[in-house]
Amino acid sequence: MIYLIGGPPKCGKTTLAKKLSKFLGIPWISTDTLQCVIKPYIDKETFFKKFPASSQREKDNDEKYLKYSSVEIIVAYQQQAKTIYPAIEMFVACEISDGNDFIVEGYHVEPELVSELSKKYPNDIKSVFLFKSDRKKFICDIRKSSTPNDWIIARTNNEETYPKIADMVCEYGDFFEKESKKYDFKILNMDNDFDDKIKESVDYLMAD
Repeated sequence: MIYLIGGPPKCGKTTLAKKLSKFLGIPWISTDTLQCVIKPYIDKETFFKKFPASSQREKDNDEKYLKYSSVEIIVAYQQQAKTIYPAIEMFVACEISDGNDFIVEGYHVEPELVSELSKKYPNDIKSVFLFKSDRKKFICDIRKSSTPNDWIIARTNNEETYPKIADMVCEYGDFFEKESKKYDFKILNMDNDFDDKIKESVDYLMAD
């Protein structure tokens, strides 16, 4: 079985992947890793064209969110996701062919892709999507984050940047919520009762 976990950044995808991996005793991979594997094989100009979110990386989040709007950042993420679709599909096809169970998580895992994979491999795909919609709670929670090298805390110095990041994550969440409902996929709002929602997600993915 291939377990696919999608959603915006900072919504619990990695936490869920690790929990599921531990329960099932199977490996997991972030789609960011697949993106890194691709990078050395294409020239810099092509890379930044196909991976615009990478080209938006400034010296810190403060500079990035001054320069780019939430919409521009989300569109860049979505373009990168589309670029990685073939890599995810190839990875999934290989693991299914070899008879391996695997967990794949990342914002690149969009409902549209999961729909296509589910059609090709109807008995080998399970998925869930996570999102957040409460901007104020997101800001409060991120300040209490215990994640090592948290990219928001490590790269944010100005208080006024946090609401901009929260806006981006929650607006991106609107996209995942709408697309998940369109394809009738399981999606959970992670604003409250985070641990319970992670458990619910694990139970859902492990169910027969």
